[in-house]
Amino acid sequence: MTKLHGTVLVKSLIGTLLTRENDILQRIAILGARRTHHKAHDLVEEHDRQHDVEEVRIPVPYGEIAGKWWGPRNVRPIVTLHGWQDNAGTFDRLIPLLPKHMSFLSLDLPGHGLSSRIPDGMMYNTLDNMFVLFHVMREYRWKKLSLMGHSMGSILSFLFTSTFPDKVDLYIGIDALKPHIADASKFPGRLEKRLPQALLADIRNREKSEPPSYPYEELIERLHLGTNKSVSREAAPFLLYRNTRKSTLHPDRYYFTRDSRLKHSVGLGWDQAINLEFAKRVVLPYLFIKAKHSPYYEDRKYFDEFVDVVRQNNPQFELEFIDSTHHLHLTEPEKVAPIINRFLQKHWKEENM
Repeated sequence: MTKLHGTVLVKSLIGTLLTRENDILQRIAILGARRTHHKAHDLVEEHDRQHDVEEVRIPVPYGEIAGKWWGPRNVRPIVTLHGWQDNAGTFDRLIPLLPKHMSFLSLDLPGHGLSSRIPDGMMYNTLDNMFVLFHVMREYRWKKLSLMGHSMGSILSFLFTSTFPDKVDLYIGIDALKPHIADASKFPGRLEKRLPQALLADIRNREKSEPPSYPYEELIERLHLGTNKSVSREAAPFLLYRNTRKSTLHPDRYYFTRDSRLKHSVGLGWDQAINLEFAKRVVLPYLFIKAKHSPYYEDRKYFDEFVDVVRQNNPQFELEFIDSTHHLHLTEPEKVAPIINRFLQKHWKEENM
């Protein structure tokens, strides 16, 4: 097969898959407008059945980590990590456009989706999530990981890759390059505000009272507007499926189940010089995708400086800018999939379990 014919075939397959995806999304949108939350969930489950997705659970000391396994069960998967307050459903529209002979394990990080929360009396910390990856490796007896992350999940993937470069064989990051550099003058006040908020959220958790609930279409609107419209209304049910539950107090209303302590977590807050030292350690196949219409969450100079250091040290680094918003992989996966497919074609090597 020539390279041209292969490209045409891939585009044709992606077009066919997108037609099916859009049909499901239209049906979800119609059902959501009729306040049929459970039927919208049924369609998300239908989507998983179409793609032979298996729910998995991985034991951890405080409960379990939930995940979705896509593709062959005898091939070590690429582990995918979602963004802050999202869940494994964030990759539901992208993975069907990626190679079928490959496997993907999408995880719900602690406190998100269907995974257990951390113990009462504690706060969420980015570095703690690195333990999750070690639990996964131990559960499946893997010596290495392949990683793909979005936003917070991208930062976590970068930290794990740069801290343990001998344990990762490739890394794909989407729209969050590294730990962000905070304004030093504002950081103490931010901590002063967030710590008491996290304490109050922890107290509310222990009261076991039901959170505020809303009609399903309002959940869609809250998610859409709360992400600055980067999660489209049509794609919202893929996240809501794992992040909501039907109210026991109010008929036809639903509430968010993610741990409210997540809202008040604090970033790492270290210096750019530390990020640059980590950047020098990532010398494996590395793809980063940045949305053009998404903020940098820091001064742009820190992003550019980091990219320069990676390029100087890693000839396998690729940087792509896409005309989209922060949740580009969920809302416009057809723009992201071809770039990831090209990267995987060059660097992914099958490893049987």
